[in-house]
Amino acid sequence: MEKDLLELHTLIDVHFDQRKKDEEELIGLKDRIENRRSERAEIQRVRAEKEKDRQNRITEERHRKEEEEAKRKADDDLKKKKVLSGIGANFGGFLAKAETRRGKRLTGREIKRKTLGERREPLDIDNMREDALKQQAQEMWNCIYQLESDKFEYMEYMKHQKYEIIVLLNRIQHAQKFKKIHGKGKVGGRWK
Repeated sequence: MEKDLLELHTLIDVHFDQRKKDEEELIGLKDRIENRRSERAEIQRVRAEKEKDRQNRITEERHRKEEEEAKRKADDDLKKKKVLSGIGANFGGFLAKAETRRGKRLTGREIKRKTLGERREPLDIDNMREDALKQQAQEMWNCIYQLESDKFEYMEYMKHQKYEIIVLLNRIQHAQKFKKIHGKGKVGGRWK
């Protein structure tokens, strides 16, 4: 009985020692988790500040470039006006006419470039995150898919119309073969 009691006491002591160790490990683990959370929060805060600074630099750079572009355009326009006012009135009129003529005759490449410039908006992918880039790519793919399907439908419609035209032309030719000729000749009227 004493032996069993002693063995039971040793098992209880071992159990409590193990439980104490487990609790110490659990406390240490909680401390590490809390430290990691605080470190991660600090890292995210620093990243957010860096991203904000980068965005501010980008917007400042964009504004500076736009201002420089506006100044350069204004200077160019001023120079053009000075040059055109310095040239004689007749020659200035000639230049204006030449410019209007040149504006009417655009090459196919220039027309395409101008049309694409009006239709598409420039992509600002420098400051996009991965999920935003994926979404932008998906939208572009959907747009291309829609355009290709529209193109296919129009091509099929055009094939159908060509077929109808050929059928109608064949009917006309067939009808003209059996048409009775009235009058004295094919032309009709008097013989000369």
